[in-house]
Amino acid sequence: MSKKEKFYVVWEGHRPGIYTSWADCQVAVKGYSGAKFKSFDNFATAKKAFNEDYNDYKNKKEAPKILSASELKKYGEPNLYSIAVDAASSGNPGKMEYRGVDTQTKKQLFHQGPFLQGTNNIGEFLALVHGLAYLKQHKSDRILYTDSRIAMGWVKKKQCNTKLKQSAKNAKLFELVERAITWLKSNTYDTKIVKWETKAWGEIPADFGRK
Repeated sequence: MSKKEKFYVVWEGHRPGIYTSWADCQVAVKGYSGAKFKSFDNFATAKKAFNEDYNDYKNKKEAPKILSASELKKYGEPNLYSIAVDAASSGNPGKMEYRGVDTQTKKQLFHQGPFLQGTNNIGEFLALVHGLAYLKQHKSDRILYTDSRIAMGWVKKKQCNTKLKQSAKNAKLFELVERAITWLKSNTYDTKIVKWETKAWGEIPADFGRK
C-alpha cells in the first residue's frame, strides 16, 4: 500500500507556507523559536487552515467537521455589498497572482500577475491594499473581504512581514510591496476589512479554484 499523501502547514517559521513533504517542512521550521506547524490529509483543508488561526488547529487531531445548522446560524450570511480579494501561488515561492471581485456577481474588478518567485501571503497582502485603494478611488462604502488573517495583520501594522528574500526574479514584486506599504502609511480609509468565514460560507468568491 502506498503511503498516504500529507500536506504540512507552517504558520510561523523561516518560510511560512504549505509543503508536500516532511523534509521541506523541517527545513522551514528547524531552529525557528516558536515555530507553528501541523500536517493535514488534503490540500483544501491545509489551505483553509493556513489562512486561519493556528490556535484553532493545534490541538485537533482531525480536520474540523462540517458545521451544524446552529453553528452556521452564528456566522449568518456574508454581506454581498462588498468586494472580495484572494491570491494564488503555484509553489512557495512560485508564480503568484491576485485579484479582487464583486462578492455578489464575481465580476473581476482588478487582477495583477503572475509574478515570479512570490508567496501566497504577499499576494493576499497586496490584494488587500489594492482593494483598499480601489474602494477609496471609487468613493465606495462597501466592505472588503479576505480569507487571510496574516494579510489582515500586515495591513493593520502597515508592513509586509515576509521572510522571502528579494532577488532579480521578484524585484518587480517587491517594488509593489514597497508601493503598498507607502500607500498604507500615506492614506487613511474608512473601509471595514472583514474575515471571510470559509468554513461557513465556502471558498471566497475571489478564489482562483486551484485545489
